[in-house]
Amino acid sequence: MKKIILIVAVIIVVIFITTRNTDTQTIEPVSDLNNEMSQEETSNMVENIETISNNYQPYSSEKIAFAEEGNVVLFFRASWCPSCKALDDNIKANIENIPENLLILDADYDTETALKQKYGVTTQHTLVQVDAEGNMIQKWSGGSTLASIVSQI
Repeated sequence: MKKIILIVAVIIVVIFITTRNTDTQTIEPVSDLNNEMSQEETSNMVENIETISNNYQPYSSEKIAFAEEGNVVLFFRASWCPSCKALDDNIKANIENIPENLLILDADYDTETALKQKYGVTTQHTLVQVDAEGNMIQKWSGGSTLASIVSQI
């Protein structure tokens, strides 16, 4: 009987030690993976910042003056809007195809309330072409590609 208890105790100790070593080995790769993911996420953030070129930028009122030299289009985009996301993704994927004389300004539909009122924007995924003084030239909704914006101006 003592032999059986001793054998069971030894088995339990071996299982405990084996499980403990396995957990330690599992933790290290997961820790390394988390570090790699953090680096990857950081890299993606840098890429996203670099992706927004001189021709696709977040809205600010000073940037409208670019219309003295070219065309300015305000893109009223909501983060929760699937068609807005599709157009935003297409613009970013084709960033090198934005004509030099076109500046697209990404206006947050949910926070730019005064700007929406100024141009009569009532739905997200609305685009407004403006002149250098900020006067509306034209307004349209929809379009899922950069080419659709370029064809409107």
